[in-house]
Amino acid sequence: MAATETPAPHTIFTEDHDALRESIRAFVEREVAPHVEAWEEQTFPDSIVRRMGELGLLGLAMPEELGGQGGDYFTNIVLAEEIARSGSGGFLMGLSVHTDMVMPTVHKFGTPEQHRRWLVPGIAGEAIYALGITEPDAGSDVAAIGTRAVRDGDEWVINGSKTYITNGHRAQMIVLVAKTDPDAGYDGFTLFMVPMDAPGVVREQKLEKMGMHASDTALLAFQDVRVGDDAVLGQVGGGFRHIMWELQAERAIAAAGCLAYAQLAFDTTLAYALERRTFGRPLGSHQAIRHKFAQMATELEASRQLIYATARDYAAGAYNVREISMAKLKATQVAWDVADQCVQIHGGAGYMREYPVERIMRDLRLYRIGAGADEIMLDVIGKSLGL
Repeated sequence: MAATETPAPHTIFTEDHDALRESIRAFVEREVAPHVEAWEEQTFPDSIVRRMGELGLLGLAMPEELGGQGGDYFTNIVLAEEIARSGSGGFLMGLSVHTDMVMPTVHKFGTPEQHRRWLVPGIAGEAIYALGITEPDAGSDVAAIGTRAVRDGDEWVINGSKTYITNGHRAQMIVLVAKTDPDAGYDGFTLFMVPMDAPGVVREQKLEKMGMHASDTALLAFQDVRVGDDAVLGQVGGGFRHIMWELQAERAIAAAGCLAYAQLAFDTTLAYALERRTFGRPLGSHQAIRHKFAQMATELEASRQLIYATARDYAAGAYNVREISMAKLKATQVAWDVADQCVQIHGGAGYMREYPVERIMRDLRLYRIGAGADEIMLDVIGKSLGL
């Protein structure tokens, strides 16, 4: 496969998916890639989200009556893969939270009125959303979440904090996980759609990160924030189950985007190895380097096929948590290894910010932590084996 070729065809994609891929790729090359370096310093602008809404790219799998395109689950995989080609992990991350984490959850568990209020502007690009799970003292251990929502008449009063929140400084709404019954265990959590301009919502700090510089990440506080029953998403007490459903749907898409970003590092490095000359011949012609590329290409393709097969089964109705966990684990580890090898092949140049592999490596490190750390994925897989 040449460096610039699309991945080999797979049964989950049709001609319509291929046409969509070409359209998104043209958009990325024209309106995203030229601005990636600037976004590393300033974060991506809200205007690019509005532009994607105008082009119909934010609601690919959403119903047409809400302004979406009525496509299938695989359309969002195509979107993630092609946005990854832009070279901006931060933009991919911010967009993915909006399109793959928040909006599908609102669509799945929301009421028609909630769809009109939140999905319509979200699909149009007039608003962007955040997801609030992680807290300073609670990450993978969801049971440790301390944010509370207490009933007070016909309202809920929310107090607590959330951290590492992607889009936290630009979002108009956050889907918030809060504890509504501290004695009910996993049945004591509820999801709330909280407007970010509600009194008591405090955007405390813009966090500085190793990578994903193009996305904003926030520390948020909720101080006596009052919302009505119309802010409850799904069932009171059903928040844990709802968010677990969301994570399965999102993990396969995240794995695809992550792997596509690593593919960009591979493609960029292959081009470099064909042009760079060492000891009188192209760098890539040396056996040690040639074997690195062969190993990377094999791991990338094996991971891609695992993701696609897993996504196919999920879209067909399987709740294949073990396979999704495997795909997420494998893809993110392979992506990190590929990025590491690509920096190594570049040598000193790979350590310089002017070369994209430096940014890709920093960005990719987050995927082994977010949406389920490696250790959590391994535990899920191990338990599924009866251990």
